[in-house]
Amino acid sequence: MATEGGGKEMNEIKTQFTTREGLYKLLPHSEYSRPNRVPFNSQGSNPVRVSFVNLNDQSGNGDRLCFNVGRELYFYIYKGVRKAADLSKPIDKRIYKGTQPTCHDFNHLTATAESVSLLVGFSAGQVQLIDPIKKETSKLFNEERLIDKSRVTCVKWVPGSESLFLVAHSSGNMYLYNVEHTCGTTAPHYQLLKQGESFAVHTCKSKSTRNPLLKWTVGEGALNEFAFSPDGKFLACVSQDGFLRVFNFDSVELHGTMKSYFGGLLCVCWSPDGKYIVTGGEDDLVTVWSFLDCRVIARGHGHKSWVSVVAFDPYTTSVEESGPMEFSGSDEDFQDLLHFGRDRANSTQSRLSKRNSTDSRPVSVTYRFGSVGQDTQLCLWDLTEDILFPHQPLSRARTHTNVMNATSPAASSGNSVAAPGNSVPPPLPRSNSLPHAAVSNTGSRSSVMDGTVASGVSKFATLSLHDRKERHHEKDHKRNHSMGHISSKSSDKLNLVTKAKTDPAKTLGTPLCPRMEDVPLLEPLICKKIAHERLTVLIFLEDCIVTACQEGFICTWGRPGKVVSFNP
Repeated sequence: MATEGGGKEMNEIKTQFTTREGLYKLLPHSEYSRPNRVPFNSQGSNPVRVSFVNLNDQSGNGDRLCFNVGRELYFYIYKGVRKAADLSKPIDKRIYKGTQPTCHDFNHLTATAESVSLLVGFSAGQVQLIDPIKKETSKLFNEERLIDKSRVTCVKWVPGSESLFLVAHSSGNMYLYNVEHTCGTTAPHYQLLKQGESFAVHTCKSKSTRNPLLKWTVGEGALNEFAFSPDGKFLACVSQDGFLRVFNFDSVELHGTMKSYFGGLLCVCWSPDGKYIVTGGEDDLVTVWSFLDCRVIARGHGHKSWVSVVAFDPYTTSVEESGPMEFSGSDEDFQDLLHFGRDRANSTQSRLSKRNSTDSRPVSVTYRFGSVGQDTQLCLWDLTEDILFPHQPLSRARTHTNVMNATSPAASSGNSVAAPGNSVPPPLPRSNSLPHAAVSNTGSRSSVMDGTVASGVSKFATLSLHDRKERHHEKDHKRNHSMGHISSKSSDKLNLVTKAKTDPAKTLGTPLCPRMEDVPLLEPLICKKIAHERLTVLIFLEDCIVTACQEGFICTWGRPGKVVSFNP
């Protein structure tokens, strides 16, 4: 009977869970879905995805929510923990024929109460630019599928740009587009710009500027997801070949790589300060990779199936001077601690750097991140100083972390490209994928990067994020493309050159893929079954956590101290 009871307990869907900062509760009144509330038959459909944007209006209710379910795309006012969702009144609803939405991303820089730019990728390879407030369809890219015929796996606006966006496909290719340019009526021809280990970057050969501006060929198999660093300078990509590859986006240089324990990598995210990258995939693990050291520093095992999403929580990630106080109490008390909130990012970064200072008191560091998977479970993880700094004395006792072996692997990554000597990129208050994304006030934004990509690697490398923001009013540089023709066969050869197979048996036990006993093993802070179908969304907001499953239900989990009594 005990076994049966335990099994029933394991299969029960949880509606609340407790962490050190308090109780998280599922808010049924804040659940979004298709208006008829009928569960979606997910067989053969693309994953449900959710995107947020804040319109920065004065009403205090500027959050907007977009999600796809099957062939449908919805755009709602998101009322969060405050008010009940009104599913009968979507601002915009679209039903597509012959193709399905697979992913989407808002442009936070240009969003207003009157207009918002939303990119939508599709299963047949197209990318659509729409305005769900004006209910307009502006442009369709790769309409004739001349650029790529495979499914769009990830689409994101380039940070700091109002017009550039990056698209990844299951073909293993990525393309850089400019919304102001057309795609052309014939298949593009390419010339090699940069080539390295298992990657190549090509420019588009044309008399006039046209999309795509750049074509990236990365690894083998599908390119499942990419993520920009908080400062927009680096790009982390995960592929079906099991590799994480991190590039300097402007100079197109490979910064470092990592190999999964086995199988493909499906998801990737950056820590709020840009120091760490977490991946998840078909090895059922979450893996923590140090950006500065280019090495695996920890793995986490809690899922029983593939990990579909990983995300850092900037609101419970904390840095504090050590003392007798331990995390406890309400969310309001917890928020009083120093964290990666929107107004305290700079002081947090300075405190992180204090750890190596001789005249500062010891600093206690905790990064919180979460993961969801096809096992329908939500896991929360704490990345603590005993993992981050294994050779330094702990400032206080830690829980929820199981260090199997305190010996760290060699710092060398084994990569041909050395890590930059600079300090870590400065943090932004929030991840670019969340609402209220930070906008720098250093100057106006620009979209001139595409004007110089064909001028050579050295000139391309000079175009930093700063240029994208500062040179908005300058005219685009004219391209000096040669008129030579590259046949499709020669283009295929260029692609094949970069795809050297890596024997998994030769990577296991190396710094590229340490053995399980060679790195600390994290235990999840919590691991709860929260859905009937596989989970596809995990987003951390200031007052709640948002999850979604393949049935098409988008759920809101109120943070401790943020849930008020609800009267319908």
